[in-house]
Amino acid sequence: MSVRTKWILLALTFCLLLLPWLFKWFSAEEKKATWLWDASIIAEQTPDIISFSKEQGVDVIFLQLQDEVPDDTYRKFIASARQAEIQVHALNGHSDWAYQEKREEGLAFIERIRAYNAASAKNERFEGIQLDVEPYQLQRWEDEQDSVIAEWSDNMKAWTTAGKDAGLYMSAAIPFWLDARQASEGGGSLSRWVISQFDAVAIMAYRDSGQQMYDLSREELDEADELGKDVWIGAELADTHEGEHLTFFRKSISNMDEEIAKVFNLGSSHSSFAGVAVHHYEAWYAKENGIPLARKSDEKE
Repeated sequence: MSVRTKWILLALTFCLLLLPWLFKWFSAEEKKATWLWDASIIAEQTPDIISFSKEQGVDVIFLQLQDEVPDDTYRKFIASARQAEIQVHALNGHSDWAYQEKREEGLAFIERIRAYNAASAKNERFEGIQLDVEPYQLQRWEDEQDSVIAEWSDNMKAWTTAGKDAGLYMSAAIPFWLDARQASEGGGSLSRWVISQFDAVAIMAYRDSGQQMYDLSREELDEADELGKDVWIGAELADTHEGEHLTFFRKSISNMDEEIAKVFNLGSSHSSFAGVAVHHYEAWYAKENGIPLARKSDEKE
């Protein structure tokens, strides 16, 4: 074998070794998710929503279920999304769903999705469920945090069991600081326990810095790496009373894109990194299209 042939074979071997990493890097770079809270808009705006999502690299939409939106409207939207290779996950949750007496409401929601899927064609079905339950917004969290965590954990076990039995991919939106709370069952952080129950989590690591977004999510990414689960890192685009450092609301599109690119670059070192989840579609669409959104301080009380 000539020296030249040896070098060619060596180069080919090196390229083959790099392929898995390159594939992950490029696929992660393109993957985004977004929350769509106002489901009423899908009746008239499905083409725009799908086109915009595809253009922005979205492959998962968390779509809220609303009673006033007919099932057939959801079926048409999901079929259009699936044709564009975008998954749609049913979104719901309330802060008090963490309480034991509210467990059945979460189970009823999961049953509603199971029944909807059973009555729908394959290309019209929700592929997963995302639960957004934030009990720390209520006073009882301050007064009885340990008992709330215990009830919330029992509810999550019931919900994930029901969801998986229905063949649904189960995810949860969680704050970045759950790694600083202990699981009620002991043996580690609450974030690790939650990640172990769900297929994926979306970390609400809302900052206007890509480095900070990653830093706030790193513990959960490490935990998910070990557990073989997926993590989206959340980015906030809407206005908030909690501080302008938490959102890209007043930042330029170029600045936002630069910071989100940093998240992809940093997150790509984790096998669990599923991409960036943008909160939320309406704010994102408005920002990209130069549509002014009212600031919270300008809204009527």
